[in-house]
Amino acid sequence: MIIGLGMDVAEVDRFKFSPDQLARFARKVFTTEEMTHAMRHRHFAERLAGAFAAKEATRKAFGHAIPWRQVGVRHERSGKPYVALSGGAERLTALRGVSRMHLTISHSRSNAVATVILEADELVAAPLPRAVGAGVAR
Repeated sequence: MIIGLGMDVAEVDRFKFSPDQLARFARKVFTTEEMTHAMRHRHFAERLAGAFAAKEATRKAFGHAIPWRQVGVRHERSGKPYVALSGGAERLTALRGVSRMHLTISHSRSNAVATVILEADELVAAPLPRAVGAGVAR
């Protein structure tokens, strides 16, 4: 059963950075694997926009913010993309009862779009979300 759905569109022009801007933005948002994948392509801004859209779509599917670098976009040998959660975000799939995550990314010269579907084998009552990786405030 589908328990989460997220979709996002990113403008490719927003990811055409100078080398300095790219380095700063990458440190805040993208994983090493995402940067390596994007930079292997001539039109790397399209790949970065796609990865960003996938991160946003994942956050929307879970229904709250997740630190950017804890949502990774990786690729199977076939090229099929998938979401890889890390750090505190790794526990989200178990907390929400997610058994499968589906990701699709498409892009043109001007836009990239991504959709994420979260599936569960059975409905699990999910606790109210709190910021992933945040300490408990009392």
